[in-house]
Amino acid sequence: MAVDLGGRSVVCLRDFSAEELAQILETARQLKAEWKEKRDHGAPLKGRSMAMVFQKPSLRTRVSFELAMVQLGGHAFYLSPTEIKLGARETTEDIAKVLGRYCDVIMARTFAHKDIEDLARFAGVPVVNGLSDFNHPCQVLADLLTILEHKGKLDGIRLTYLGDGSNNVATSLAYGCAMVGTHLTISSPEKRRLAAEVQEEVTAIGRKSGAELSYEVEPRLAVAGADVVYTDVWTSMGQEAERVERIKELSAYTLDGKLFSEAKEDAIALHCLPAHYGEEITHEVTIHRNSAIFDQAENRLHAQKAVLAMVLGA
Repeated sequence: MAVDLGGRSVVCLRDFSAEELAQILETARQLKAEWKEKRDHGAPLKGRSMAMVFQKPSLRTRVSFELAMVQLGGHAFYLSPTEIKLGARETTEDIAKVLGRYCDVIMARTFAHKDIEDLARFAGVPVVNGLSDFNHPCQVLADLLTILEHKGKLDGIRLTYLGDGSNNVATSLAYGCAMVGTHLTISSPEKRRLAAEVQEEVTAIGRKSGAELSYEVEPRLAVAGADVVYTDVWTSMGQEAERVERIKELSAYTLDGKLFSEAKEDAIALHCLPAHYGEEITHEVTIHRNSAIFDQAENRLHAQKAVLAMVLGA
């Protein structure tokens, strides 16, 4: 049965059921197939508009969201960090209420997760989280779509995540994997693990799907037998002062060709980009025959197209 997401915000994947998540992924697959076959989507979002609020710059987030809206017949407009200073020049509540009067959906890429929550609370229209310090749901929708395409399933897949296991991508990945039955192993120093409350929630979700969450400090052991090996930057925007410390802590977790060879022969490599070559990953791995990194980047467009179509009731 099709699920109805009309009017819903996308703040965190934990806000959705497994059935709703599956419907988003299936819609993304259908929209991607139409795009690949050069079939017209029609214009289900004709006359609809999206405000894109950016506190952090991003190649993939801006281009994929803007194109997603345009390809569905709508219009998107970019609001730079200097144009909208959430909670500074005026309150986030007031900004949300104004944008909600002007447009049909708001996408925001922020530092603080509370800003996403406040936008969703006050806007009166759907708000889509394009990234916050807590999580990155649209990225993980693209990740799951990529795994599904390459492996033919999500249930029972073994995914190893290397590096900073406490960041926003790892958090969203943990929720997403638990919902679809994918086993997640996080390989990181003990101090870089998921927040305790996230672990509890993810474990509870995993009991329903059969997904397991585990930790392995030793990266070679974590990667052994994996179907998917995933890594992300060690230092995100806003953490620049910690860069030297983070590189020192995480240097053993670089995904290079030797480490990747410990995974299954048909394992795929993922990275949500941008990559810092020589730190969390080597260039060698990104161009490996089993790299799905640029499929993953493309799938941001298709996953977000599905999200926009569904929350706007198209």
